Amino acid sequence: MRIVSGIQPTGPIHVGNYLGAIKQWISLQDKNECVFFVADLHALTTPYEAKDLQKSVTEKVIAYLAAGLDPDKVIIFTQSKVKEHTELAWLLSTICPIGELERMTQYKDKSKKYKENINAGLLTYPVLMAADILLYKAQAVPTGKDQEQHVELTRTLARKFNQKFGQIFPEPKSMMPEYGAKIMSLSDPKKKMSKSDESKSYISLFDEPEVITKKIMSAETDSGKEVVYNVTKKPGISNLLTIYSLLTDKPIPEIQKDFTGKGYGDFKKALTKVIIDYLEPFRRKQKELQSREVYIKEILEKGQERARIIAETTMLEVRSKMGLT
Repeated sequence: MRIVSGIQPTGPIHVGNYLGAIKQWISLQDKNECVFFVADLHALTTPYEAKDLQKSVTEKVIAYLAAGLDPDKVIIFTQSKVKEHTELAWLLSTICPIGELERMTQYKDKSKKYKENINAGLLTYPVLMAADILLYKAQAVPTGKDQEQHVELTRTLARKFNQKFGQIFPEPKSMMPEYGAKIMSLSDPKKKMSKSDESKSYISLFDEPEVITKKIMSAETDSGKEVVYNVTKKPGISNLLTIYSLLTDKPIPEIQKDFTGKGYGDFKKALTKVIIDYLEPFRRKQKELQSREVYIKEILEKGQERARIIAETTMLEVRSKMGLT
């Protein structure tokens, strides 16, 4: 299968991003044709520092590699370097009903969050995301729960295009983890973990052990002290149990059994050790890659060329079907 996905460069990659998407990417790269990009065009829709953008792109590529992506097995590139993303986004916008965009949950959420910056890009973001996916004729998209609605719109646009102009695009399916597709904030377990929130609400892939310890030990839990999974009544401890389970591949009932008769403090200490040990190889690899700028540049240039070949071929078909050639 051809798999496509991307993450914005702004903000650090956190455990929620890793468990919801990148961990899937690693497991998919051996037996599939994978296209993974840094979504710098999407990052422009919310406030950012232009002078820091290129540095942020490099940091994301380092994070991808440190987490386990193999540039010999997958295509890694920067979204804006392949101009066909924006061309296809415009063409798809001409067949996308505006009502579909206005009902998008992320548009509503970001409009509330960035009241001083409600731009057209926030509204049309899902069309660009559809272009990102359809440009490579992806059959599947590893995604978190919050992006599922956008993948559904991508399927709708693929179907509308095929019906109106002729068959080109497959209708991609979402690939979500069986559970843990949405990791919640450490400071507010009723909200999704987000890099745009205060840093104590998430664990970055490269947080130092003492930082991880502080964040987990101060993570919000619930009344009582039993280590029991119950999202409705105990969202805090349930979120921490999910993280523990996903990082150890241990079923939640087994973890609960291990902590029978113990309290939140014992569990948090154990979880802290699990996270620190799991992320230690990522921290080591990140430090090594930070001194290899030429290597990172070569990976991006190679990935860009491979991506462009696919993108140009798709756009020749699209332009022909739409009467543009």
